[in-house]
Amino acid sequence: MQPQPSAPRLTALSARLVTVAGATRTPRRNRYLADLLAFIAGMLNSVGFVAVSVYTSHMTGLTASVADHLVLGSMRLVGTGVEAITCFVLGAMTCAMLFNWGRRRHHEARFANVLVLEALLILAFGGLADQLTWRHRDLVFVAVLCFTMGLQNDIITKISAAQIRTTHVTGMITDIGIELGKAAYRSRTVGLPPVRADLGKLGMLAGLVGLFFVGGVAGAVGYLALGFTVLVAPALVLLVVAAPPLVADLRTR
Repeated sequence: MQPQPSAPRLTALSARLVTVAGATRTPRRNRYLADLLAFIAGMLNSVGFVAVSVYTSHMTGLTASVADHLVLGSMRLVGTGVEAITCFVLGAMTCAMLFNWGRRRHHEARFANVLVLEALLILAFGGLADQLTWRHRDLVFVAVLCFTMGLQNDIITKISAAQIRTTHVTGMITDIGIELGKAAYRSRTVGLPPVRADLGKLGMLAGLVGLFFVGGVAGAVGYLALGFTVLVAPALVLLVVAAPPLVADLRTR
């Protein structure tokens, strides 16, 4: 017979679940949540590319793509790019409205509300997308995935006070280069403080990029094997993490 977890251990696990997406933020909680969201973003981005050949979190590339295809006369691809950018913006707008609604009412779930919405969207998409047989279904896929990425990028921006992004890695890789440059610099000027790299930040950024990459591999392999249902598991994990603050608010009210 397997030993049962002790009551204090269960209490600690419950408290961590409540606080990871709760209103009170710490660097450690931000890191836990950012790690999870970076992995999920990598999965969604990869599934989107394998399914419809669109990187649904890469707004820089999509904007450039719209410009290129406009010049080349590929108007359908222009329309797809405009749709993707518009849905990403709508996702960010929805996040801002939900967050500010909860913040002004002092809700514990001011961040979790957005994460619950994201989890439910991914869950529904993962469960239903393979059943859609409309010949233009790629437009639906792009809309849902880009809207979700807009939600996620905005909420982690708010949670971390704009210090962390999880849906794209350009900024993170740039910051990695900056910290590596600091580490490689050798101060020779007498009387000036030495240039020091932030090794903690460097480790965090490297971890996020790595998780985005691993999520991308998992998303591509999973989609080829299972289709869109590969997204059900990460959606359930996100829902488990995001639901406790919402439940706490419901109990309070």
